[in-house]
Amino acid sequence: MNPTHYVCKYTPTELLTALGGDCVLLDEAPENFDLSDQVAHPNLCGFGKSILQAVLSGGIRELVLVNCCDTIRSAYDILKEYGNLDFLFMLDLLHNQGGCSVDHAKGQLMALAEAYSAYKGTSFDREAFLAAFQPERPLTGPHITVLGARMGEDLFQMTQTILPLPAENSTCVNNRSVEAPDQPAEAFDALMEQYARALLGQIPCMRMTDKSGRKRLYNDPGLAGVVYHTVKFCDYYGFEYAQLKEELSVPLLKLESDGTRQSQEQLRTRLEAFAEGFQTETAPRGGPPAQGYYAGIDSGSTTTDVVILDQDKNVKAKVILPTGAGASGGAARALDQALEAAGLSQGDLIATVTTGYGRSVITAGDKSITEITCHAKGAHFLNPQVRTVIDIGGQDSKVIRLDESGGVVNFVMNDKCAAGTGRFLEMMARTLELSLEEISQVGLDWKEDITISSMCTVFADSEVVSLVAQNKALPDIVHGLNNSVAARAAALFRRVKGEAVCMMTGGVSHNQGVVKAIEENLGLPLFIHEDAQLCGALGAALFALEL
Repeated sequence: MNPTHYVCKYTPTELLTALGGDCVLLDEAPENFDLSDQVAHPNLCGFGKSILQAVLSGGIRELVLVNCCDTIRSAYDILKEYGNLDFLFMLDLLHNQGGCSVDHAKGQLMALAEAYSAYKGTSFDREAFLAAFQPERPLTGPHITVLGARMGEDLFQMTQTILPLPAENSTCVNNRSVEAPDQPAEAFDALMEQYARALLGQIPCMRMTDKSGRKRLYNDPGLAGVVYHTVKFCDYYGFEYAQLKEELSVPLLKLESDGTRQSQEQLRTRLEAFAEGFQTETAPRGGPPAQGYYAGIDSGSTTTDVVILDQDKNVKAKVILPTGAGASGGAARALDQALEAAGLSQGDLIATVTTGYGRSVITAGDKSITEITCHAKGAHFLNPQVRTVIDIGGQDSKVIRLDESGGVVNFVMNDKCAAGTGRFLEMMARTLELSLEEISQVGLDWKEDITISSMCTVFADSEVVSLVAQNKALPDIVHGLNNSVAARAAALFRRVKGEAVCMMTGGVSHNQGVVKAIEENLGLPLFIHEDAQLCGALGAALFALEL
């Protein structure tokens, strides 16, 4: 028997079960949208594309949709033409919960029952219908709730694994809360009216006119934190996140995905940094660190940095090497060079902490900590007055807000695109036939204020080529590029509500033009330390001292 797949909390699964259906939530994220992109408009959101991809990949024969939004309407129209489904039905519900909305929903339920019964060759089983209602089983005790748009099962399982407290999936379809009628009517049409009222009366989704009932999801004495998930290019849940950011007193993390599994490693970094904020401070040893040496390894996309400290937090060696093709191999080379520079061997190291995107594959470490937490630790060590860190690395940009002890208060990242990162500047330097040292200086002596408007690195490259063809002065073009990077960094700074003292870290901190452009955009000076690029590795080494 083919299962009947569904995607929305307002799907009448109890009715379908009573008609012989086996209801299965379509809740998997595809690797890509290669099939859906062949039949759908490019601007269709990832939620709609994931539905199309699942159906077009085969294996789904029956699907019931609900008109959540224009995306689902579009997906329904596309699947009618290309889906090759045995059964496809769109339930059309209004956005209100009472009055004529109940009558309309009742009519839709009866139409679905007629169509599905004819397709299955079954009749309505009243006992199976009433038995299909499932009571809510909310978590008790301290827990973290995942709210917002639908989070695929793969991403939620990763979230559960990473978070230090039990996690509850209350996103979209997963907070379904349909209650069985207290006194079920005998007549089918009267029972469907009760059922329509129960479907519409559950915890509302963001498509509903009255969303006040959603407060049940986070007005919970056991709530210790919230992970809020949104889908790229979907505004429905973005509004609620903005509201919760002002109202909630518990830690809040926003995750945005495009509906595929391609960005899971970037999301893992955010989740791990969020989880690290819940961990208690390392218990005192009862004495100073053991006599010896402690290493921090920061394996980034462009460089691998190593710092070795002694037990008194004195830097004994520091190394910056290109990461190369393998993070593990690059880390081994950098660590060997640092040990050689310090006149040490592996046996002299008491503990090693790894950080950066390659941290999980480095076998030399005793512990792995995200670069967000390590940058905060390193920045606080270099200047205890720092309250905000702007880190622009090879493939991402991040802004971290610190408390007076160097702990992470909040952070935001922009790692879905190379625009505004070191990679962006490398590409532009190559286009302009400049070295990184030259592009750092050239834009300081500009005359014409040129705006680089393209958000995409590839399009920005084309824009630069066009400006060169127009005989625009090289300093003016580079100044425009610097302002483009600065605007993105400043936007992240304001999102995290950054404040002085502000420190810039990462390789781009060596670019004087970008530093000056950020300072002008923010209206405040940036603290630049000579070891700014080593901040992550330094923080990792400091954590190694606490193991």
